[in-house]
Amino acid sequence: MTVPWTQRKLGWIGAGRMGAAMATRLARAGCDLTVYNRTRARAEPLAQHGARIADRLVELADRDIVFAMVSTSDDLESVLFGPHGVFAGAATGPRIVVDCATISFEASARLRSALAGRGAQFLAAPVSGNARVVSAGKLSFVASGPRATFDEVEPYLACMGQGASYVGDGELSRIVKICHNVFLGVVIQSLVEITVLAQKAGVPRHALLGFINHSVLGSVFTRYKTPALVNLDLAVTFAPHLLRKDLELGLDAGRALEVPMPLASLVRDLVQSLIGRGHADKDFAALILLEAQAAGIELVPEGVPVSDGLS
Repeated sequence: MTVPWTQRKLGWIGAGRMGAAMATRLARAGCDLTVYNRTRARAEPLAQHGARIADRLVELADRDIVFAMVSTSDDLESVLFGPHGVFAGAATGPRIVVDCATISFEASARLRSALAGRGAQFLAAPVSGNARVVSAGKLSFVASGPRATFDEVEPYLACMGQGASYVGDGELSRIVKICHNVFLGVVIQSLVEITVLAQKAGVPRHALLGFINHSVLGSVFTRYKTPALVNLDLAVTFAPHLLRKDLELGLDAGRALEVPMPLASLVRDLVQSLIGRGHADKDFAALILLEAQAAGIELVPEGVPVSDGLS
């Protein structure tokens, strides 16, 4: 008899901004969920939604499916196979591991092979969105791995957002997500450039972005970045060092596949400048501060209420 999707035993690793928001949606849906975070206090709010909080990663070894939302491939390898990882000292482990972060094609393939050696399936399912997008139910996934594994996991992906695009076996979703995040970097740089250009000519930022958002070039992204660019609310949704990492992954892929990527290379250097000038604790939309400085103008919040298009 098939087990209803809400009754499978789930594990979750990583309760940062994104991980906590995603796990919250599963817990609220009534899933049997156990959550681990290196700093327990960050996971504890999930208990109010019915999740159990684990003190050790090995407590997730008996879960059917374990999701991971950690920063790098090294982090993922550590939480799975490190001396205190999920598979450390356990006779068996979860049947399926789902990674929702952005890591390289090569690292993903190594982890897939290591998990296969433990009898586990691996689904690479990186995400597009931030914590506010998750809360609005608009998170999207791109997934690759065995089709049967995707079919089993897909209800949970749908629960956390607006569904998933399955692109095939192996690591194909990794290159799709890397391409996505390279595009993200190029788009935000282009957006801050034209915003500063218009402002220096005398156009208020909210007026320009209002027009863009209602034009054929408007998107979910331009709309949800509008409050940050208009009112300079640069609380982190995506940290500059993570964008730098993804741009470098894209440039690595470009070199490996002999694809020139001049725009990505330039934006990577600009993000490095953003970090080097002390803005690492701000959202990546802080690129507008560098652009304004280069243009010889000083930005102040416009104080205009603008929608982020998510609520």
